Amino acid sequence: MRSYRKELLFNTTKRREYINITPEVERCLAESGVKEGFLLCNAMHITASVFINDDESGLLHDFEVWLEKLAPEKPYSKYHHNGFEDNADAHLKRSVMGREVVVAVTEGKLDFGPWEQIFYGEFDGKRSKRVLVKIIGE
Repeated sequence: MRSYRKELLFNTTKRREYINITPEVERCLAESGVKEGFLLCNAMHITASVFINDDESGLLHDFEVWLEKLAPEKPYSKYHHNGFEDNADAHLKRSVMGREVVVAVTEGKLDFGPWEQIFYGEFDGKRSKRVLVKIIGE
């Protein structure tokens, strides 16, 4: 059995961003040489998410609007967590969107359904962040 590990690095320019990382993850899979197995992809920061969905701009906008209704960034004073950093909303958004995805690898490819893509969701950006890609298989 093979094991592969790589960290992807991101420097976001906005507080909240949604980045399709499928091409980077597919490059990792090709580098790994794994043809049958599983791929784990997870955000290594508590205010970021990795999730699977459709790469459609209207849907990404809808995520932003919906999450902001659930956990608005401001007023900062509404959150007990905010003190040292004003990012309680980012922690809550990450809880809703999830930490990681696991994707089956079949015949050397991500075994996706129609339209599925892997996204990195940043909820407290403007700094360097990491995503872990771990692949195990044969």
